[in-house]
Amino acid sequence: MPETDEQEYHGTADAGTQRVAKVYAEALLNAAAQHDQAQSVLEELSALVGDVFKSNAQIEEFLLGGSVGRNRKTEVIDRTFKDRADEIFVNFLHVLNDHERLGLLRPILTAYRELHDQRTGRIKVRVRSAVPLPDDQRQRLTNELRQGFQAEPVLETAIDPELLGGLVVQVGDWMYDASVRTQLETLRNQLIERSSHEIQSRRDRFSSANGN
Repeated sequence: MPETDEQEYHGTADAGTQRVAKVYAEALLNAAAQHDQAQSVLEELSALVGDVFKSNAQIEEFLLGGSVGRNRKTEVIDRTFKDRADEIFVNFLHVLNDHERLGLLRPILTAYRELHDQRTGRIKVRVRSAVPLPDDQRQRLTNELRQGFQAEPVLETAIDPELLGGLVVQVGDWMYDASVRTQLETLRNQLIERSSHEIQSRRDRFSSANGN
């Protein structure tokens, strides 16, 4: 299985949850953009989900779980984030809490990041390689993707030893597979096809020789 070297969240959610999360993410992005805070809000949201929740599961359980009432969560949000984070971000947490949607924070982060990338002309590029990419190869790949897609690539790299070597690059539905594993599988399929053709040819010659 691939092992990611990026810390950002890649969660799974059903289609309905993703749609709702995207609505909230777009509302947050629009509000943040009006005050030129789209990037800072993204950083705060990423820090909460990627750093705070990761380092302290109790905080995540407290905010996202259903065992604590909204009033108590409101107090904690104010005490924890007020005067420490953008007002837009704090107000957004209160909105989620009021609607009992704090549990959507993870998919909201994913949706917010994707929307923000779209608006800033960036594209998400997933790269899998058997070993970590050297800096020069990473830079070369970034330059080629920038020229090819006319957008700023954001690389999300993952280590997948099963590839044996080479790399796999994916942008949306487009994929470039230059892994050694794929090359070996292609060679294997070609050999099997060639072998099957040879066997069939021999059967045909044998049948002709016997007058069948």
